[in-house]
Amino acid sequence: MLKEKELIPKKIVEELDKYIVGQDEAKKKVAIALRNRWRRHKITSDLKEDIIPKNIIMIGPTGVGKTEIARRLARLVNAPFIKVEASRFTEVGYVGRDCESMIRELVDVAVNMVREEMKEQKREEAQRIVEEKLLDILLPEPPRTGERYKPFDPSQGDEKPASIEKDDSFKKAREILRERLKQGLLEDKEVEIDIKESKGMPLMQVFSGSSLEEMEITLQDMLGKIMPQSQKRRKVKISEARKILESEILQDLIDMEQVTREAIERVQNTGIIFLDEIDKIASKGSSTHGPDVSREGVQRDILPIVEGSTVLTKYGTVRTDHILFIAAGAFHMTKVSDLIPELQGRFPIRVELKSLSKEDFKRILTEPQNSLIRQYTELIKTEQIDIRFSEDAIECMAEYCEKINQETEDIGARRLHTIMEVVLEDIMYDVQNYEKKEIVIDKEWVDNRLKTVIESRDLSKYIL
Repeated sequence: MLKEKELIPKKIVEELDKYIVGQDEAKKKVAIALRNRWRRHKITSDLKEDIIPKNIIMIGPTGVGKTEIARRLARLVNAPFIKVEASRFTEVGYVGRDCESMIRELVDVAVNMVREEMKEQKREEAQRIVEEKLLDILLPEPPRTGERYKPFDPSQGDEKPASIEKDDSFKKAREILRERLKQGLLEDKEVEIDIKESKGMPLMQVFSGSSLEEMEITLQDMLGKIMPQSQKRRKVKISEARKILESEILQDLIDMEQVTREAIERVQNTGIIFLDEIDKIASKGSSTHGPDVSREGVQRDILPIVEGSTVLTKYGTVRTDHILFIAAGAFHMTKVSDLIPELQGRFPIRVELKSLSKEDFKRILTEPQNSLIRQYTELIKTEQIDIRFSEDAIECMAEYCEKINQETEDIGARRLHTIMEVVLEDIMYDVQNYEKKEIVIDKEWVDNRLKTVIESRDLSKYIL
């Protein structure tokens, strides 16, 4: 995650370069859009509210890095992020969703994000409380007697009263036990703990408004605060008791109102929504009936959210004016100009992503921090098998990838996953024969496994 002072566009692009090969123009556009948000936060005048984010449309075939650019961008600045597919809004009432659901999902993501951050802040305090609770269970405090406390009288000799001796021995025993707990010597010991149990209730929901998703409030949520939670006594190992108690204590330590306020603030000012497959809701021509009318209807439903509106969620109202929308689509059958003019106007920045070449595939296989070769090498290493790819093998796989994409459907870098699976299938299946060996994957190895697939007329069976 980048700090605010490091949010300069060049630095953002450098970070994206670690995971995404090529597409420099797209990286540059999103980096500027992100920096503009930071610039807006620094403005102190009334003009701040009038500066809206410059939403982006990415145009390009699948598998060239559109989603990954948006996802990595959000991670860099720890911004709430969701990916939604525009086509899912075309079947409302059957399997589709209403357009406002994307904002509710974004708020859910933000709430979970802030809650986890606050848990980390409170974890040390929770662990101290858990330790005290476990000590209370393992070594309960001795019951107090009815005798009146007599202060220590030096004239009676050096002996301490029995009650004080008892207190001292209890404290010593507790400290010894504390030390053993810290050293992990008692993890397998079983203890009895009380666990809060939420009573099961029927999944009835209270809805308001025209949409079934307008108010996602269950009766359990409503009555949970006024009905006392029952407790169930369970016998568990200390290792498990730690987790259960820590989870319960963290729930008590975290102020959910503060979490909600922070989450809504983040959504409104730093939220990012990646709207994929936007070309699927673009309509060709001016048909007055059929699917084109439905697609245009979805565009008109999305429009007010992108323009800026107030959406009701179970955590409160959320304004969408300053959420950054990044749309993407292949636009094979349609053009950006087929979108309704109002929606086009809300996406002023457009960038075309290029199809990947052989050189790009070579770089994707080796350069990124999470490169495919590194991923598969680590996976197979768990079976005590070391694999190494020669330069000519990488060249050969990149060649095949480019060739298959040209001859069949162009699915970009996703094709490399299929190629890697075919190349390494024998090793991953017959692990006994390769165990404790070092295997060099060379051009001949790749050719032997991919040539038959390429020559086969039934490409869909093997490749798609």
